[in-house]
Amino acid sequence: MNTIVLLKFLKFCTVGFSGMLLDFGTTWLLKEKVKINKYLANSCGFILAAVSNYIWNRLWTFQSHSGQVGVEFLSFFAISLLGLGINNFALWVLSDKGKLNFYLSKILSIGVVTIWNFGMNFLFTFTD
Repeated sequence: MNTIVLLKFLKFCTVGFSGMLLDFGTTWLLKEKVKINKYLANSCGFILAAVSNYIWNRLWTFQSHSGQVGVEFLSFFAISLLGLGINNFALWVLSDKGKLNFYLSKILSIGVVTIWNFGMNFLFTFTD
């Protein structure tokens, strides 16, 4: 991995960490306090984080100057939705089938999805 890609990946992970805090906070609030289904709570947290992450990754990580903001956002969001599917599947395998703690499973799932999201967005969304 060259230096520029590594730097972008580190920035992507930094943005992702802020998104993870938003994701976990929303998921916890909806699951534990509002008492909605854990997968719906997880999806809401994930979607809010995806929107926030798009904005920060566009501005800071990839410094995109594309005038096609709508297309770029839809690409980022579509990749994030596929990532959500991967996230929920991994969460189900680890938490429901593997009997790991829900939040530990969520952290492990995020690790898998981070690699997916970076790779797909680097190759398809932010291709200046």
